[in-house]
Amino acid sequence: MIGGPRAVWGLLAALALGAGARAAASQPLRIPMAQTGVHGGRFVIGTISDARTFNPILSNETSSSEVSDRLFTALTETDNTARRNRPALARSWEVSRDGLTWTWHLRRGARFSDGHPITAEDVLFSFAVAYDSTLHPSVYDLLSPHGRRMEVSAPDSYTVVTRLARPHALLVQSVGALRILPRHVLEPAWRAGRFASTYGVGTHPDSLVTSGPWRLKQYAPHEKTVLTRNPYWFGVDARGRRLPYLDELVFVVVPDQNTCALKFETGELDALDNVKAEDYARLRRDQARGGYIVHQLGASLTSNFLWFNLNTVKRSGGRRPPGTPYADPVRYAWFSNRDFRRAVSMAVDREAIIRSVYFGEGAKAWSILTPGYGAFHDPATTAPDYDPAGARRLLARLGFRDRNGDGVLEDPRGNRVRFTLKTNAGSVRVQMANFVRDDLARVGIRCDVAAVDYNSLLVNLREDFDYDAILAGLGAAVPPDPAMCGNFYRSSGATHFWNVRQMGPETAAEARVDSLFGRLLLPGTTAERRRLSSLMDRTINEECWLVWLPVMKVELPVRDRFGNLAPGLLPHRVLWNIETVFVKPGSRR
Repeated sequence: MIGGPRAVWGLLAALALGAGARAAASQPLRIPMAQTGVHGGRFVIGTISDARTFNPILSNETSSSEVSDRLFTALTETDNTARRNRPALARSWEVSRDGLTWTWHLRRGARFSDGHPITAEDVLFSFAVAYDSTLHPSVYDLLSPHGRRMEVSAPDSYTVVTRLARPHALLVQSVGALRILPRHVLEPAWRAGRFASTYGVGTHPDSLVTSGPWRLKQYAPHEKTVLTRNPYWFGVDARGRRLPYLDELVFVVVPDQNTCALKFETGELDALDNVKAEDYARLRRDQARGGYIVHQLGASLTSNFLWFNLNTVKRSGGRRPPGTPYADPVRYAWFSNRDFRRAVSMAVDREAIIRSVYFGEGAKAWSILTPGYGAFHDPATTAPDYDPAGARRLLARLGFRDRNGDGVLEDPRGNRVRFTLKTNAGSVRVQMANFVRDDLARVGIRCDVAAVDYNSLLVNLREDFDYDAILAGLGAAVPPDPAMCGNFYRSSGATHFWNVRQMGPETAAEARVDSLFGRLLLPGTTAERRRLSSLMDRTINEECWLVWLPVMKVELPVRDRFGNLAPGLLPHRVLWNIETVFVKPGSRR
């Protein structure tokens, strides 16, 4: 089993001295596409913030992953249109009859952006880093089915074998989440404990060796990130010409939705992947004149919810003993009470949010498995909905009273019931947060909205836990399947936001979800797996750890001068196949 640095050095060394990476005949990946294109041009898209890292092992939010996923390849990739996996670095694979041993055959002739061969040694190294728990890797859960790491070995330079303790329904998809890193560049930093600071935003583009279709050309803080074609990438079109077609892919930092829309309409951006519902009608009306196409994609796969800070100190050795809440102890007592959380959920008028924030272009969702998840969305899943009278009764039963008549409740000890709700500035979530604030005021809870920049919010929810409550959400799993959502469902998961990094489940309800999730990972029918995911959601909603908010119906405008664009609901909606996108000859910018 691959563990930390020490566990893998010997294996990697043996590989290097044994089979080696002999010159291999090229086995390019021929990527299916609607049209063969031509080389040249650029594609410009807005992003809400700078990438925090270019290291795919450490990328755990959209602004970083949308860049790093373009820079690095994986054994498999997802076809977002078909919603199924297909070969990438692994040209083929097979599984043993008992479902425990998977053999992956690597693509010979594949190279990093510096020309160095990509071999099994690099795959082993990538697994080793992904299993380094000190780094809190975002893919750790996906690569640890049933909570156990896979055994990973390499009989030669172009074969990797993974062994499981129990069968896993979506192993191909899970393995596709692991981006392949250059061992020859990054292993020294990993050995020295400097991996977390490597391939950061301060890394010089010439030093950032990549395995995917693109390499870094320029990073200008708070302005843009520019990627350029990796000349060694193994993807080709039907004629055998190297991909990508485009010369450059540019991410422009535009934190504000209104500014982003303006830049699209003036032609500075080629796609608008963050559209306000209030702009839908105008964008549809003007698409012919504006030279773009509005793609109507349906209910978003990105969930919205708020949660309270139930995080506690997990390890000894710091300033505060284990078990100490990060939130103010008075507020923590409220937040940790299920009836208080239920009262908050019952105070929120979701229909009003759909009408006023989404201009009718929205839908209720009571799980991260939004209506866009198709077969795994259970319309019978519910949670406490709008009932302000019921919210007041619950709060009264908890002993909350407005004793001085100022319109704000006090708890039984006389503390005013007031907390701060953080969300990311410049987004539609600020409007939702304001609706929540006003709704809570009607039941006697004072909620102060704090709109902060996106990267600061990420620090709060993942690192310092300096918050009362946060309104955010989660993007879709790839592919959209609950088995790909272990980071959220498992008590130890990195996006188990209300209480992350648990050593083990700290409540009976979390233990139940952990158990159900383990059963969900086993091969079974879609109906059976949907039943299990519905039970998980029901348990979460009974505890009301999350206050669910509506999702928006997605419309995505893209310039009509590009060929092979196929926007979809899955993450990286317009970028998932960007290596095949091309500028149509004779089109205007």
